[in-house]
Amino acid sequence: MDLHNLYYPKQHALVVVREYLVIFLALCPFAAMVNWVFVPHNVVGGGLTGICSIIYYATQGLFPNVFPHYGGALPIWLTSLVINIILLIIAALTVGWRFCIRTVFGVFVLAFWYRVIPIREVAFIEDPIMACLVGGALFGISLAVVMLNNGSSGGTDIIAMVVNNYRDISLGKVMVICDFVIILCSYFLPVPDALADKVTDVTDFKLKRILYGLCMTISYTAALDWFMSRMRQSVQFFIFSSKSAEIATAVNGLVNRGVTMLEGRGWFSKSPMEVVTVLARKHESPLILRIVKSIDPNAFVSYANVSGVFGRGFDKIKGKNLKQHETGNHGTI
Repeated sequence: MDLHNLYYPKQHALVVVREYLVIFLALCPFAAMVNWVFVPHNVVGGGLTGICSIIYYATQGLFPNVFPHYGGALPIWLTSLVINIILLIIAALTVGWRFCIRTVFGVFVLAFWYRVIPIREVAFIEDPIMACLVGGALFGISLAVVMLNNGSSGGTDIIAMVVNNYRDISLGKVMVICDFVIILCSYFLPVPDALADKVTDVTDFKLKRILYGLCMTISYTAALDWFMSRMRQSVQFFIFSSKSAEIATAVNGLVNRGVTMLEGRGWFSKSPMEVVTVLARKHESPLILRIVKSIDPNAFVSYANVSGVFGRGFDKIKGKNLKQHETGNHGTI
C-alpha cells in the first residue's frame, strides 16, 4: 500500500492552509501590541514598525482632513503597506519571487490588522516599563509563530534578505543594526502635543523614549529566541517493527521527513530486523507515534531529544567553512 501517494497530497494541502490561517491569526496580537501598547506610550521599537511609528509621530496634525481618526497623521497601516510593497519589488528583483509569496500575504494581513484594530488613547498596560516587557514578549511570540509557519511580516526581514544576498553578513546582524539605528532616530522626534504640558525636561523625555524602545526590542528578541528554540527542538526516533517498510513510507509521506533504515538483529530471537531511524521536530512526534501505532501496535519505539540537528529540513551550520577561514586568516593553503 503506497501511503505516500494516497495521503500526502491531501496532507500537504491541509498543512499549507493551516500555515496561512496561523499566520493570519498570529499577526493579530502583533498589530494589537503596536496599537494598544507601544503607540499610546510613544515607544519606538525596531523594524518597519519602528519606522512607521516615527512617521506617525512626525506627521501628527499634518493631514487633519484626510486622516481625522489618526490625529491628522499618516496611519501606520498605510505607511507599512506602501514601504513593504516597495521593499517587495526590490526583493523580487534581487532575491527572487519565491521569497515574496508568503511575505506578500503577511504584509497585507498585517496592514489589515493595523487598520482594523483601533489605536487606544490610553495604553492597555499603563506602566511604560511593564508595557515594554509584556508587550515586547507578546510581540516576539507572535512573530515567532509567524516564522515557524514559514511566514514573514516584511520590513527589515526583506532588507536583511537583500543585503545577505550581496554581502556575507548574517541576517541577525543586519536586523540588529537596522533596529538600533531606527530606535536612535526617535530622539529627533518632537514631544507629542498631548504630552507637551506634562513634559518638563524634553531631553529626559527623548532619552527615556530611546530606553523604552531598547527595552521593548530586547524583550521581543528574547521572547522570539526562546519560543523558536522551544518549538524547533529536535527528536530522534528508533522504531523496531516487522512492518518497518510500511512505517517508513508513511512517515516519509505524512510527516515529510527523511527516513534511514538500519540493519539490526535481535539477540534473543536471532532474527534480522530493519530499524527505522527518523529525525524530526518535537511537535511532529505525536503524528509519528500515531502512524506507528496505526500500522504496528506492537512496535518497539525509542525517542529522545537531540541538542542539534543540521542539514536539509533543519538548521544550517553557521560560520565560514574551514577553507575560507584559513584563507582569510593565514593566506592560501
